[in-house]
Amino acid sequence: MELYEEDDWLQLSGIQHFEFCRRQWALAYIELQWQENVRTVEGKLMHERAHDVSNGEKRGDIIISRAMPVHSREMGVSGECDIVEFHKSEEGISIVGRDGLFEVIPIEYKRGEPKKDDIDLLQLTAQAMCLEEMLCCCIPYGYLYYGETRRRKKFVFDEEIRIKTRNIFLEMHKYYDRRYTPKAKRTKSCNACSLKDICLPMLGRHESAADYINRNLNEEEGV
Repeated sequence: MELYEEDDWLQLSGIQHFEFCRRQWALAYIELQWQENVRTVEGKLMHERAHDVSNGEKRGDIIISRAMPVHSREMGVSGECDIVEFHKSEEGISIVGRDGLFEVIPIEYKRGEPKKDDIDLLQLTAQAMCLEEMLCCCIPYGYLYYGETRRRKKFVFDEEIRIKTRNIFLEMHKYYDRRYTPKAKRTKSCNACSLKDICLPMLGRHESAADYINRNLNEEEGV
């Protein structure tokens, strides 16, 4: 199996944007354009609280790690897990300085409520697959915590979602290698997108967002 060099790693969290809208992902991660809206700000605040390393703790037989860096050379991605819990178990991995074995459980925080699609699950699955590669272990399930319900929801990482996760990262690498930004296709999701003013769906069929911005700048400067 060919492994990706570190310079070619993509951001793990991008899988969620890519699955939501390939154009949004390309604008943010290839053209490096981004805008905040209420949803992205609320989500960022929630992740900052989850990533507060000063909140690291141990509860009985559970060790809690926050903002844990993860990566996968096989998938060519890197990122951070909001929270990884290590539960003492009869089966699992050993941890330096700790007695016994521990089961590894990733937990991802989301601002809203459970979604009908698997966008959030793809990100959680990617985190689990990175942890499996790094720690040489098997992670059968994880949790998504939703701020709206204030509850964890358990998800099993079956073969179907694992294959889908790998295939999406393969597609992301192809887009990134070509520096390809897809044309806009307007949907009902566009209104909630933080990049709608940059994306310009009605004009996207004719030129890229970057070309549109450059053209207007040139016109203002009289070029």
